[in-house]
Formats: sequence, structure tokens, C-alpha cells
Amino acid sequence: MYNTHLTIAAVERETGLAKDTLRVWERRYGFPAPERDGCGERLYPAEQVDKLRLLRRLTDQGLRPAKLVGLDSEALRQLLEEKGRAQACACPDACRRLDTLLTLIRTRAHYELRQQLQQALMKVGLQQFVCGVVAPLSQMVGDAWLRGELGVSEEHLYTETVQNLLRTAISSQPSQGCQPRVVLTTFPEEFHSLGLLMVEAMLVTEGACCLSLGVHMPLDEIRQAAEHGPFDVLALSFSAAYPARQAVEGLRSLRQQLPPRLAIWAGGAGLNEVACRLGGIQVFRRLEEIGPALAHWREAGGAKPQA
Repeated sequence: MYNTHLTIAAVERETGLAKDTLRVWERRYGFPAPERDGCGERLYPAEQVDKLRLLRRLTDQGLRPAKLVGLDSEALRQLLEEKGRAQACACPDACRRLDTLLTLIRTRAHYELRQQLQQALMKVGLQQFVCGVVAPLSQMVGDAWLRGELGVSEEHLYTETVQNLLRTAISSQPSQGCQPRVVLTTFPEEFHSLGLLMVEAMLVTEGACCLSLGVHMPLDEIRQAAEHGPFDVLALSFSAAYPARQAVEGLRSLRQQLPPRLAIWAGGAGLNEVACRLGGIQVFRRLEEIGPALAHWREAGGAKPQA
């Protein structure tokens, strides 16, 4: 039983849904419906955890849980696929391009995948490549993985290919004398580096000077690097799988410890439900918000505490 059931803390880590959210949904909607161990602690069957992952992806896209919890997992997967295609394929040409790229990922056509991604990057430029290709394609890859249409090796093929392209493109951007100076990283147990690279790509094309510490950094190390380095902004990325409560606690701790002159910018699907609880921190819901935020920072003459 314990091999196939997860505690509420484990479900929070697995799905990115806060414990409070799980309890509210249980009380309000009757789902999830955990079992109880001998001590009365909640235990969630694997099939409920799978459904919760799907619910998290859909609620991140703005759908209300009340309209979703009554659907089974297969219906949720179909809805997720429809939403993904609608978002990614507003333009027929873009839709065909993304479908072609996804097919190359499925068939492990590494050389062709890299070639087509490289061509797209050269054609549209780094910012549009990130927002119009990498972001929607990553969503499609994640959805295909959830449906069991992609294995770990195919997902890794895609991630490594895109990361290599982004690193090369980022390194070619000028950095002398650029402002603001931004240090980028992720919290402990956050290993998703693609999102961090996408943010860095958006920043450098807007003239920011970036230094990435990579992923999975201890909070004390983040604080020391941000406080003692020549930085204006600390930028942090949170994937959908990262526990929201853990993100909030860590961000609040950093805000309290770091000087007000240092702006803290955070974004990613992991913060969608908790943005309103993060005073003093600028939360980004979309990559396209980065450019205006940089312009505002410069117009204001540097970082100021966020309202």
C-alpha cells in the first residue's frame, strides 16, 4: 500500500499543488479523496496523483477547478491537448512548424531537430524564438509526456538540444557595460534549467548583463551571491512541479534578508497560484513581461522595492 500511495507532503512536491489547496479541493469538490493511514494521515493513490498533475496544468492555464474535478484523467488529457494546440497554433504556419518539431522529437531525429530549431532561431531572432517556438513547444512536449507519448530519452533529447542552442545564442550577445546586472538561479530541489535559460535569453536581448549560477542552489548561497556581488536584480525560476509553499517561504526569506536596493524577480508556472502573496517581489506570468519590466527599471533609475 505504501509503495503506491503518497503523503500530502509528497503530493505537494509531485504536483506543485500546495497542501492548503489539496485540502480545500477535498472539502469543496470531493476530490482528491485520500485514504487514511493508522494515524489518520492522508494517503493519496497513484491515480489521484496523476489526475492532480493534469488539474494543475489546466488550472495554470486559467481554467476553474470546479469545472474540471468531475472529469476523468482521459478527458483532462484531451482538454489539455486541445488547450495546448489552441495556444500554440493560433497561426497555421506556426502550428505546422511546431507539429513538425514534435514529430522530430518523437522519432529521435536529433540532427534534423537541431537543424530546424537553428533555422527558426536565425529567422525570427532570439526573443521570438524563445516566446514563439521554445515556450509553446515545451508545453507540447510536457503534455505529450503526460499522455505517455514521449519517453524520458525523447524529452531529454529536446531539452538538451534547445539548451545548447540557447547557450550559444546567449554567449554571442554583447555584455560590456550593460544594465541592469542580473544574477539568475533556482531554489534547492529545482532542477529545471530550461526555464532559467529562456529568462536569460530574454534579458540579454534587452541589454541586461546576466550571470547564471545554474540550478539547485542553497538559499544561503543565493543570498550571499546576490548581496555581495555587483548585482541589481536577483532572478529566480520555478517550474510547475515546484511546491508553491516552499517557493513562497524561500522568496519571503530572501526579501527580508536582502537589501531593498536589490530587486527580486521571480516567475514560472510554480508561482501562478501565489503571486498575490509575494509583496516586495515582482512576479512574471509571461516571458513577454520581461522587456517592459527592464524598461521600467531603467526609467526609475534602478531597482526599487516592488509594491
